[in-house]
Amino acid sequence: MADEVTFDADYFNTLYRQDIDPWHFRTSEYERRKYAETLAALPRDRYEHIIELGSSIGELSALLGARAERLTGVDTSDVAITAARKRCAGLPHIAFEQAQLPQGEWATQADADALVISEVLYYLSSEELAVMTQRMSRLATTADIVLVHWTGDTNYPMTGDDASEQFIRAFPQRRWLTSRRTGYRMDVTCAVAA
Repeated sequence: MADEVTFDADYFNTLYRQDIDPWHFRTSEYERRKYAETLAALPRDRYEHIIELGSSIGELSALLGARAERLTGVDTSDVAITAARKRCAGLPHIAFEQAQLPQGEWATQADADALVISEVLYYLSSEELAVMTQRMSRLATTADIVLVHWTGDTNYPMTGDDASEQFIRAFPQRRWLTSRRTGYRMDVTCAVAA
């Protein structure tokens, strides 16, 4: 369970300043396979507006952007956001927002028809996750949702399984498809009112 670490902008900015790609998103075969699985899991071929929570340095953002008219990436770290903007330069339909989840303007963007939440929920406390699911209640009706979370040991406030299960319990009207791969789980649900 969690040590006395605060997973805020200072924590992530320090991490990204030490190594702009601390999880090897750009070079890891594991990440490449996970990105391909995430794209394959999206229920529709095209979206009007995808919101990606935990966009990091924009590697998955660039891939998701090929499936959307517009993409909004959200990340806590402004250092990561700067790298993501550089990665997605030349893709004007992709924008990034710095926000400490569960806060941020992203939850008010009612036109989003897909949410991709990858490797981020377990950084929240159970109470913060509850706030987040309350804030996104409108989106949670009209958008397809894909959750992707590491299931190995961490020092984060929640495990990938606990965070994903709490998120799913917040939306009992949805039918979820859960699958497991080596090292991570993926949970997918379609919009209730498409």
